[in-house]
Amino acid sequence: MSAPLAESDTARLRAIAASDRPLAPHECAERARLAAALIEPGRLDRSGPGEAVLLWRDEHSEAWLNLWWQPRDTGYHDHTGSCVGVHVIEGRAWHEPLTIGKPPNAREHGPGESFWLPGEGIHRMDHQAGAVTVHVYSPPIQAIGHYDLHDGQLRRTQHLPHQPSPPSAALYEALHEPASAHLASHRQAANLCHRHLQRTLYAVDCTCGCSPGTIKVCLVRP
Repeated sequence: MSAPLAESDTARLRAIAASDRPLAPHECAERARLAAALIEPGRLDRSGPGEAVLLWRDEHSEAWLNLWWQPRDTGYHDHTGSCVGVHVIEGRAWHEPLTIGKPPNAREHGPGESFWLPGEGIHRMDHQAGAVTVHVYSPPIQAIGHYDLHDGQLRRTQHLPHQPSPPSAALYEALHEPASAHLASHRQAANLCHRHLQRTLYAVDCTCGCSPGTIKVCLVRP
């Protein structure tokens, strides 16, 4: 790929990274924003599916420039205790925490936006084709834990820190109700409410003069 940074920016990246301790999640996001300001999108080689480019790695943090020229789904994964801050330079990215017992909630982030995640979380990232983002992790990632269903059982597979995690096809399908099923459940709930309303109306001894057999909502004071 063409160099996305000028040679003089190497020292500036070291200054951004400088710390005598591990970073908090919001500090990772701030460093991601500062590093993103040094990236020159016009110098990027946009051929191929994309790649992740290491910007720095030291004792307390590491930063990656992620370039995805094709749609990229990371699958559900953890960072083995490392928190992360992300800044979007171009395109759009979606972050979805792994949630059980409530509908999935994927949050969309566009150019100029930053967000961060704690080290103990499990999440997935979905990237629009052409998304350019900077990710800062603290401490540097030791391993990636990838999650998916195998024969209906949740399994965690450990990957190397620089190894891209694949989509979690089975787990994603289990957590995301198809639109048709979601609509059917709403219709079923609506029908139940309608039948309950009918029973309630017929059970009321109306005294406001309605004709027999007329279905009408009447205000009945207790």
